[in-house]
Amino acid sequence: MKQNKFTVRYLLIFSIAFLSSNCIIAQEKKVAVTPQELYNEIALQDSIIFHYFNTQNFKSFKAMFTKDLEWFQDNDGLISYEKVFENFKSTFNKPFKLTRQLVSGSLEVHPIKNYGAIEIGVHQFKHVENGKEETGTFKFVMIWQKIDGLWKISRVISYDH
Repeated sequence: MKQNKFTVRYLLIFSIAFLSSNCIIAQEKKVAVTPQELYNEIALQDSIIFHYFNTQNFKSFKAMFTKDLEWFQDNDGLISYEKVFENFKSTFNKPFKLTRQLVSGSLEVHPIKNYGAIEIGVHQFKHVENGKEETGTFKFVMIWQKIDGLWKISRVISYDH
C-alpha cells in the first residue's frame, strides 16, 4: 500500500509538472514576422486594385481576383464569384460614383506560408447622392495569393456594416 501511495504521489507531481510546462509553452506567442517587403507589396496591390475600383476599370479590377473567389459579407453571407462581379458591374453603372479609400494607419499585413498574405484594414466608401456626401466605414480581411509572381485576392471578408 505504501508503494502505491508513493507511485500515485509521484505520478501526480510528474503530471502537474508536465502540464505546467506545456501550459507555459502554449502561452508563448508565436508570431510570423511580416517582412517590410511583403507589407509594401500588399499595400501597393491594395492601392492598385482600388485605383481600378475608383476609376471603374471593371476588366482590370476583376482580373485581380482568383476564379475560386469566396466573398463573405456579414449582411449577405457567402457571395459567389458571379454574383460579386454582377454587383460590381451594377455599382459601376450607377449614376453616382462610389470611391474607396483605405483608412490611414489601419493596414495590417501577415504572411501565409507557401500561399501569400492576409490583409486586414478599415476602408471608407463615399459617394454623393441627392446632393449629400454619404460615407460608410467598414472593416475587411483579404487573402492574397501569389500565383506565378502575380498577386490575386482569393478570399474576402467584409464586415461591420
